[in-house]
Amino acid sequence: MNILVTGSKGQLGSELQKIALKDRVHQWYFTDVDELNITRKDAVDGYFEIHGIEICINCAAYTAVDKAEDEPTLAETINAQAVGILADACRKQKALLIHISTDYVFDGENFKPYEESDPISAISAYGKSKARGEAILTGKGCSFVIIRTSWLYAAFGNNFVKTMIRLGKERQELKVVADQVGTPTWAFDLAWAIMLFADQYHGQYLKEVYHFSNEGAISWYDFAKAIMEAEHLDCKVLAIPSSAYPVKTKRPFYSVLSKEKFKNHFQIQVPYWKDSLLKCLQEINGQEPPK
Repeated sequence: MNILVTGSKGQLGSELQKIALKDRVHQWYFTDVDELNITRKDAVDGYFEIHGIEICINCAAYTAVDKAEDEPTLAETINAQAVGILADACRKQKALLIHISTDYVFDGENFKPYEESDPISAISAYGKSKARGEAILTGKGCSFVIIRTSWLYAAFGNNFVKTMIRLGKERQELKVVADQVGTPTWAFDLAWAIMLFADQYHGQYLKEVYHFSNEGAISWYDFAKAIMEAEHLDCKVLAIPSSAYPVKTKRPFYSVLSKEKFKNHFQIQVPYWKDSLLKCLQEINGQEPPK
């Protein structure tokens, strides 16, 4: 297969590049904005045609949640309009589009894990732009899989895990929000899930939405404590309510995603969040984590 990965310099794109290094079966094309501007229809159409793209994994996104409140048009352009451009190219090329979405399309007022069929109700400019991207994609007529995920982290780039490690070495105590509950997701595990879809659904026409994150449900406070303990850092973590940590964007208070559809389809277990965290920390510390 000829596989295109957009947003290849991000956390997920970097994990997919690691997979590609060991892959002797598929032809991979990795692009970021400098190589392919996905907001330009002519550029996208030409790239798909020249390289005979059969699967497009769209990891490109505007992810600055607070900044999106000041730049809603830019967030909409990247997270929604560009998705439509990719979908059009996939339809013309009869390619599969695997599009990465987010738990932020939900309002966080649920009392049980969100299922794929639950109604979308985003509460932030970022969430609304991602929800709009889903809506545009579903109406384009191409073959697609939307994968919603949450709290992504990796050994690459900037993320909560790496920030906590840095601050844990610099400070004696940290205050972390304890009333927002979700599930961390190691980008390697998400990349692994994406390849399951790519291998199974290549050449098929489908319109599917799946949820994928690691297993378990914790708060940001729980997550920060686990990082400090695993790294043997003496920094004390204090639990605070969201009201004590004002930010521009309202976050979902509960955004745990149900993985039952994914697990039932592939008949496999999803890794538990703490197990994956420990593997990622090994990689951050220069060790080869067990896969």
